[in-house]
Amino acid sequence: MAALRRFVDVCVAGLLLALLVGLFAAVTVIVRATSRGPAIFRQQRVGKDGRLFTLYKFRTMRREADDSSHREYVSRLITEDAPPAGGARGLYKLQDDPRLTPVGGFLRRTSLDELPQLMNVLRGDMALVGPRPVLPWEAALFDPRYQARFSVRPGITGLWQVSGRAQLTMREALDLDIAYVEQQRLGLDLRILLKTVPVVLFRHATW
Repeated sequence: MAALRRFVDVCVAGLLLALLVGLFAAVTVIVRATSRGPAIFRQQRVGKDGRLFTLYKFRTMRREADDSSHREYVSRLITEDAPPAGGARGLYKLQDDPRLTPVGGFLRRTSLDELPQLMNVLRGDMALVGPRPVLPWEAALFDPRYQARFSVRPGITGLWQVSGRAQLTMREALDLDIAYVEQQRLGLDLRILLKTVPVVLFRHATW
């Protein structure tokens, strides 16, 4: 089953990259033209079995932006299980993030910034579906009962992204990660992928 799921990941990611090459080029030009710095943002994330890998995203933030407010916000979500505050658009996303470039907000709202992670899928760092890939300092804050989420490849989309997205608390999101790990199967992956489309287009969970 694992080999079949990996085969589907590679085929779908490769097809999407081929179909979206024009969109990739357009976003690259726009990002480079509207702010200083590279179009692709690279960051170390925690992958399967705790191994670090380099995650790719279209850059949405200014270079050398101060991440202290975002780090404080996410730390509070993890350690206090606080719901997203009024100044946030959901888990991990501040409403008025001062780090964003002129087009960064649009890329995040439309999830276009995540598209380069298809390359991570081809490399074997990620899967199309799985728990969100977190930063090392975020992983260090997780309760031990959530370590099972690192037994699978992290995904571009996942169960909690289509089960409430902006309304979930961190504990609820992590519980859904564990539920996915316990019942993972190809049929569930395909269902999550299909549900992801309206969530991204309309920013509303349909599970």
